[in-house]
Amino acid sequence: MARLAAIDIGSNAIRLRVVDVDPPLITDDGPRFYPFRDVLVDRAPVRLGHDVFTKGRLENGVIGAACEALKRFRAAMDAAKVERYRAVATSAAREAQNGDLFVERAERESRVHVEIIEGVEEARLVQLAVVERIAMGQRRSLLVDIGGGSTELTLLEGRLPVFSRSLPVGTVRLLEAFLEGRGPIDISHRKLLEEYVDRVCADAFREIEDASDEPVDVVIGTGGNIETLADLCPMPIAFPEGRAIEVRAMRRLLDELSAKSVDERVSAYGLRPDRADTIVPAATVLCRVAEAFGRESITAPGVGLKEGVLVDLARQHFVPRDFGGEATAVSEACLRLGRRYHFDEAHGLLVARFATRLFDELATRHRMSPRDRILLHAAALLHDVGDFVRYEGHHKHSYYLIVHADLMGLSPAEREIVANVARYHRKSPPQLDHENFRTLSREDRAKVKAMAAILRIADALDREHRAKVAGVSGRIEGDSLVLELSGTEDRSLEEWTVGAKCGMLKDALGLDVRIVDAATGASRTPTTVPPPSRKTPIPTPRS
Repeated sequence: MARLAAIDIGSNAIRLRVVDVDPPLITDDGPRFYPFRDVLVDRAPVRLGHDVFTKGRLENGVIGAACEALKRFRAAMDAAKVERYRAVATSAAREAQNGDLFVERAERESRVHVEIIEGVEEARLVQLAVVERIAMGQRRSLLVDIGGGSTELTLLEGRLPVFSRSLPVGTVRLLEAFLEGRGPIDISHRKLLEEYVDRVCADAFREIEDASDEPVDVVIGTGGNIETLADLCPMPIAFPEGRAIEVRAMRRLLDELSAKSVDERVSAYGLRPDRADTIVPAATVLCRVAEAFGRESITAPGVGLKEGVLVDLARQHFVPRDFGGEATAVSEACLRLGRRYHFDEAHGLLVARFATRLFDELATRHRMSPRDRILLHAAALLHDVGDFVRYEGHHKHSYYLIVHADLMGLSPAEREIVANVARYHRKSPPQLDHENFRTLSREDRAKVKAMAAILRIADALDREHRAKVAGVSGRIEGDSLVLELSGTEDRSLEEWTVGAKCGMLKDALGLDVRIVDAATGASRTPTTVPPPSRKTPIPTPRS
């Protein structure tokens, strides 16, 4: 058994849940931990998102109140003898100019380490909670997590994500932007709110519909407002997944709620004051989602971000790390991004195969971790994605597209490494006067140099995107990397390109390169004298 804790620092409230977790039941779908046994549940009504989405900063008084709440939570965790915890802050801290100040004060004043997470990580954690709670089968499920600052949409096929997007349509954000005061909401403000939600969600809705020819089978809602709506608008029939919201009843309730002041909603429906104002924007968002996908019910499994944090902690505690599963998840996210920008998928996959093979065979020299192997594979898949913008300077465009992408399974720091490795697959090597490289830690700069050196060799082996090199193996002999190549006989351009791009390998790992033909055993050092022909840009379809 393990005693674990999750702290969810949302835009509308801060929540603590402490649970006891038994070792998992191993099923065909992986380890299952549900249900948790509650030891302690607490909530602090601190609206961290107050004024953040309109003024861009956390108020000092709000930061102080949040730190006091975290101090109380820290004492409760200590008393309960919690073994592991994770405290995550979402959109309010993420978007505030002084979010780092809040993290520093929380650490100093309450001894709680707070991690500001991105929307894609928020979506991943919610997904963990949902698939732990519900048997997903082979359905296409749309997860809708409505928070105070953002709404995360994740499309699953079975248990696997095929689309994820974080949208700026959280309840506190909408409340402070469009619904002034605590009185009833007139028709003009309701229409303004609906039009904004529709406009922000339109592209994501189209991408979800384009992701498959099959319709969405079920919409699953998470978040505190979802639970309240499930209480107020329950489906009259039982659902195998638990409770569900009847959409028709929710539309009627939305009309009733809008006609009342916040205080009247508290009295009429027994709502907490900090729920009575945010429930209108939450119901508005959920109604628009239900209408877009033709759903008459929304499943409400009763889990959310903090439950996802607990599942993640339980896996770390009981289950050996599954680098293969992590690699698959990151690879699928990269392929989705690459296809979005019409990349040369066959080339990306081949270069990624070459790069990871060389990574394995150079392990004694670079001494990087299995997780770093995943990052190199991601960079190799996406190194040419910048072709979508323009071939000239595409390595820089690749950096920009990757660093600003939602890649589920990568932390912001890891995504920065992947983007830098892709950035340096060609042209000048990393330099400290490049801001994107200078801002990395010393350790990460060393990783980028080594990974980019390997990627340059792997990319050179498919210089013309024609798979002339079918296979590669490498071994270290003295101060040389010996590459044994197989494939077509005419590989002179590829071998010359290896010679032209192997300088970084010498600088990063102290290795020269020698090539051996797998069929004949002939050995040669690649020349740096340019061949008669040169690489021409590979045409990339444009949308």
